[in-house]
Amino acid sequence: MITPYLPKLSQSGGQRSSYYSIKYLAPKNDITLICFTRDTDDVNDVKQYCNKVIIVKRGKTWDLKKILNAAFSPYPFLVINYINKDLKNTIQSELDHHHFDLIHCDCFYPMPNIPKTNTPVVLVDLTIEYAVYQHYVENLTGWKKLIAPILWIDVFKLKYWETHYWKNTHTVVAFGIDDQKIISEVTGRHDIQYFQNGVDQKYIDASVKTKKSPKPSILFGVSNMKWMQNSESVELIMKKYWPEIKKKIPDCKLYIVGRFAPEYFNKYQSADVTVTEAEADNQPHDPQYYYQYCWILLAPMGSGGGTRNKFLEGMTFGLPVITTSEGGMGSIKIVNYKHAIVCPSEDVLNNVFKLLNDSQYRQDMGHAARTLIKNNYSFEKCVEGLNQIYDKITTKKSR
Repeated sequence: MITPYLPKLSQSGGQRSSYYSIKYLAPKNDITLICFTRDTDDVNDVKQYCNKVIIVKRGKTWDLKKILNAAFSPYPFLVINYINKDLKNTIQSELDHHHFDLIHCDCFYPMPNIPKTNTPVVLVDLTIEYAVYQHYVENLTGWKKLIAPILWIDVFKLKYWETHYWKNTHTVVAFGIDDQKIISEVTGRHDIQYFQNGVDQKYIDASVKTKKSPKPSILFGVSNMKWMQNSESVELIMKKYWPEIKKKIPDCKLYIVGRFAPEYFNKYQSADVTVTEAEADNQPHDPQYYYQYCWILLAPMGSGGGTRNKFLEGMTFGLPVITTSEGGMGSIKIVNYKHAIVCPSEDVLNNVFKLLNDSQYRQDMGHAARTLIKNNYSFEKCVEGLNQIYDKITTKKSR
């Protein structure tokens, strides 16, 4: 398995999903994990599930050489950041000295480091990258519009290479039904697989340890705020929805929680807005605390794709979720307005007010959400789907 980060519990999104994938793949698979990362903290957490863990140190994201390479090479800046001689050599060495049934690569951007090989490669694409970056460029405002032509070139290169690997990789696995459909349409392939993201059993089994806030409270998180979809969502809340919410419900509180939240959004910190990082699991202010303390999770999304861990985990703790039609629920199969709310952006406020003002409606939706996740989205069950994909590949290979 090759990952462009260190899979770990203390992060959100892809890193967390990769960690749980490894945890529940381990009983049936011998895993050699190669991580391309600057982060080595908590590496022992994932080592317990792997035959071997190899860390290849990643350099700085922004340096002149990488910027020039992105400008004058066919690769976009995102991919340039993950093309690395040491990573290539490490992968090659493992393939030369050991037998592997398959290579699993999380995200497409480390793919140029994988040499030509007869070993089947499984690309697990956690989100459609070019769509996220394209949405960002389309919505630039102010002085940033001046650099839009340069960014569009990068988006076109990103789309080219992402599509290239979808078309030319042995097996492609999408992290959502909508993403599966898009990849199938773009490539003309009818064999695009689908992986259902899930929640760890410890969240499903967790007892209530935190009382609900005595005042109306809204959570955005728990998320990595460096990811542009999450940054955009926070800005939408603060500029479009929060002022109206405060007018109508003056004692309402907002919690913007996630990795790098203070770094990006400390300007919004106030008596009514808390901007913070969650603590590690089992500490006083861990993700579970915020999921149980707040009344609703509000996450207006500008574009789709991604793992939607915050929705899965929030719903596991009975937290009603409101999101927009543009983002949807990812791979979570809900009955709208029963398990969660997906609505046009102009209807968001009405649904926020209805949930905050109607405790029975809020409790009913939270209970329905928790039951849905508990019965269908444990990570242990979901990873069985990935094991079935592996089994098909190795069975065909052995014939």
